[in-house]
Amino acid sequence: MQELSFSDEVKLARVDGDGIVALESTLISHGLPYPDNVRVANVAEAAVRASGGIPATIAVLDGVAKIGLEAEDIERLAKANSVLKLSRRNLPLALGGTFNAPKLGATTVSATMILAHQAGIRVFATGGIGGVHRGVTKTMDISSDLFELAHTSVAVVCSGPKVILDLLRTREYLETMGVTVIGYGCDEMPAFWARSSGIAVDGRVDTPAEAAALIRARNELGIGGAVLICNPVTEDLAIDIDTIDGWIEGCIDAAPAGAAATPWLLAEIAKCSDGRSLAANKQLIIDNAGLAGAIAAAL
Repeated sequence: MQELSFSDEVKLARVDGDGIVALESTLISHGLPYPDNVRVANVAEAAVRASGGIPATIAVLDGVAKIGLEAEDIERLAKANSVLKLSRRNLPLALGGTFNAPKLGATTVSATMILAHQAGIRVFATGGIGGVHRGVTKTMDISSDLFELAHTSVAVVCSGPKVILDLLRTREYLETMGVTVIGYGCDEMPAFWARSSGIAVDGRVDTPAEAAALIRARNELGIGGAVLICNPVTEDLAIDIDTIDGWIEGCIDAAPAGAAATPWLLAEIAKCSDGRSLAANKQLIIDNAGLAGAIAAAL
């Protein structure tokens, strides 16, 4: 078992049996510019607390996995120039300090799920998940998020897969790997900035208590893997999926290959939307954290 370091707030929550919510740290180091990254991280943590949960933002600091960050840790991640973006494949490189890795590592969906599971945290909130990329038959580009969702028993609250992905293939992968995909107050899978993708979910819940009961039922079956709870972006910030597809088609041929494609496309769409996509991104992170807090409290 990997050695973990806990913040004082998370230590107390573990003793008291409070509902803890894992939060990723890549939005701080790679997702948003300073000082927006600090503000959104702090507001997301506040949203978890306001809904009855305890936030645990996760990162690797100086070769140690930390569960729950202090204010100075968030500032450090937000301002540092060299932060390793951690997923399942390179998380071991950042732990132990033996591979000349950077001193700081920010966790993506997969790395956050792994460390949350080791810490006994059952609920994780993020913005949108990765998935099968467009043009996958040529690139074989599939996010490790999908592998983690299939194998790691942490419920994930998100606003669906990022709309820049091949949504049909992403949904098919989730189905094949046995991930339970649930709509929160909706019957279709949302797609990040879009409230609906036209693709059905496995089922619907309308309250945190219903979501908690479903998570409990899957855990009791012992089959492993995640319940993916898809919470649509608010109507006032949503962007029609056909409009987004038009923007993507207009720039995707110029996108770089590999891991650089996603941040590049997100930045291009922010330009096309005159910042609307960025505003939606910030708010859905906060809203998902609040919902995750309520679900964790219900558990």
